[in-house]
Amino acid sequence: MITIHINDQPVSVEPETTVLQAARSLGIVVPTLCHHPALKASGSCRICAVAVEKVTGEKTIMLSCLLKVKPGMRLWTQGAEVRQARTKALLKLNAMAPMSERIRHLAAQEGIELPPAPDGCIRCRLCIRVCKEIVGQEALRMEVVDDRQLVTPDPDRCIGCGTCANICPTQAITVREDGGMRTISIRGEVFGRQPLLRCQGCGKYYATEKQIGLMEKRTAPHPQVKEHHSYCANCAKLLSNRLQVLEKQPPRQQTTNKRQR
Repeated sequence: MITIHINDQPVSVEPETTVLQAARSLGIVVPTLCHHPALKASGSCRICAVAVEKVTGEKTIMLSCLLKVKPGMRLWTQGAEVRQARTKALLKLNAMAPMSERIRHLAAQEGIELPPAPDGCIRCRLCIRVCKEIVGQEALRMEVVDDRQLVTPDPDRCIGCGTCANICPTQAITVREDGGMRTISIRGEVFGRQPLLRCQGCGKYYATEKQIGLMEKRTAPHPQVKEHHSYCANCAKLLSNRLQVLEKQPPRQQTTNKRQR
């Protein structure tokens, strides 16, 4: 058996045991991502770093999954050197997989702060502008949250039209329709849920109640246009075409049957 000290705790293990195995036998948590007990260690992720005391008393960083125990070895799984090494490793891993929840969870456990995860938004403000300039609702605005500029919705002003999602060049805003409800989300967070109306022509869901309400308010002086609000775009077009055909037809001439004498 070989005796070593981990965080000043003595532990005796078999030769060829790795430091990672020895630490875990003491119940000491050493983070890993690329390690699997059925496979040979590779040290690819580099977050299992530990500080090993050299003969001179200085500490050097080594990977616990690759390092085999030696008699009299003294090492630490925490400390400034270890934190620096793991921070460097996690930042590199995060750059390769910025959406990984596992990497962010490990960083949080280690008390290491990573850059904010990308949210797919390029801050072009097209959604904000179209909601203000075309829809006229101003349901989106840019705000600074935790030192980051974020498109922030106002659920009370959202009519659920989905124009913001249609104009978004990176699909950071999404629209989903299910069971007569339209759900609009940004960064995976729902900010609008609106009930949908059915088209009186084909019976399909086509617009939200708030959306139609706004359209009726804006087109109130035009009864013919207002009548089309009960139809989806396709059915409204068909209805409009039929009305145009009828308007172009000459009025019917009434004929009277005269008695032949």
